[in-house]
Amino acid sequence: MKVAINKNALESIVTNSNSYLEKKDLSAITSHIFIGAKDGILNIKATDHEIGLAYELSNVKIMDEGNATANGKKLLDIIRSLKDEEITLETVNNYLYIKQKNSKYKLPMYKFEDFPNFPTVENKNKFEVDAVMLGRSLKKIFTSIDNNNPKFELNGALIDIKQNYINIVGTDTKRLSVFRFETPTQSEFSLIIPKKAISEIQKLFFDKIEIYYDDTTLIAQSANFEFFTKLINGRFPDYNRVIPQEIKRRLRLSRDKMIEGIKTVSIISESTKIVFAPQTISFESIVEDNSEAKTTIEFATGLEEEIYVGVKNRYLLDFLQNIEEEHFEFGFNDSNLAFTVSSNELKTVIMPINL
Repeated sequence: MKVAINKNALESIVTNSNSYLEKKDLSAITSHIFIGAKDGILNIKATDHEIGLAYELSNVKIMDEGNATANGKKLLDIIRSLKDEEITLETVNNYLYIKQKNSKYKLPMYKFEDFPNFPTVENKNKFEVDAVMLGRSLKKIFTSIDNNNPKFELNGALIDIKQNYINIVGTDTKRLSVFRFETPTQSEFSLIIPKKAISEIQKLFFDKIEIYYDDTTLIAQSANFEFFTKLINGRFPDYNRVIPQEIKRRLRLSRDKMIEGIKTVSIISESTKIVFAPQTISFESIVEDNSEAKTTIEFATGLEEEIYVGVKNRYLLDFLQNIEEEHFEFGFNDSNLAFTVSSNELKTVIMPINL
């Protein structure tokens, strides 16, 4: 194989591909990026078996067709060190040579035949949805998804397709976020997408994309790339049972003022007691030692008597920093019961700290 390619184009693709590589076992073929040149197309792939990304490039010079692999991290480090000029990739005797004028690097290759095959869209259902909206929705609930829960289904987002709307749901058992958007739907079904895959989807879903799925895999295709992720096989909790059906008090609060108050206390404490009074909102640190942080902001809550709640700072900040509106709704029943914060299509249910 021998090809010439623009440095910036190659760097962008290899940078994106590095998130899909096996990081722990460098002897695995999946720690390598696959590079194939055939019929005027340069194909670049990366996968750790769970997620995968492939690019097809036609704006390259292919002098000799062939295939190669290279350690993704080392290849990226080399490309970044080169100038913004054309790079030549060439295979000779099981090595990949990376050349640019007087600079030359050599990396050992693995057998390209061992590189995993990507799943195909054959016999898969097509998911008719605005991919940009789907990516935006997943971003809204991303922080509420758990990371290493023994119940694997909680380490992903539920895509719950209903008649003419879709709910995107994430939970770490201490909070639960739901983002709902109206859209025509053909049938009712649900998928659980792993959190790692959602991180990558947010970087990719900004163009015209076709999405396919079956019981185990989701595939997204655009004119420039193909993405796949394995789906989580499990039963997601009944999230509707977590959302309070009745709310006794609803407050319309200022996003910026709440962020200011919580951040003031965050210097000392990870948790805050928030006291809502008729004309003020107070924030007090919750800590076991003798340190203390407290601040009060003037804000007409419309209440006739004080109410309070204890909360992890991060839970509220994640919500507040993820909305665009200047105000949001705070729904409260009792100091020991879950409360809600919501803004347009996004709602988060948060378990309080007992005070």
